Amino acid sequence: MSEILRKHILFYGHVQGVGFRYHAKYGADMLGLSGWVRNLYNGSVEMEVQGREEDIDKLIVLLQQGKYIDITDMKVKNKALENDISFRIR
Repeated sequence: MSEILRKHILFYGHVQGVGFRYHAKYGADMLGLSGWVRNLYNGSVEMEVQGREEDIDKLIVLLQQGKYIDITDMKVKNKALENDISFRIR
């Protein structure tokens, strides 16, 4: 079994007003991930997600396949684990 990790991700592109946060919540819940997602004032979306790396990767693929979502860039940093028990929209 892979180790659990936490990633902070900034998504850029056409990521607001397209159901991105709800798509992220649905995918995270389906994959058993915890963390949060929120829109930022500059038009990007910020997410912290915690779980197995392969499940986090699956979530990102799911988001990239969103019908109206167009991710043009991502900035990813590893973070310390937190005690989240669910994934929420902020």
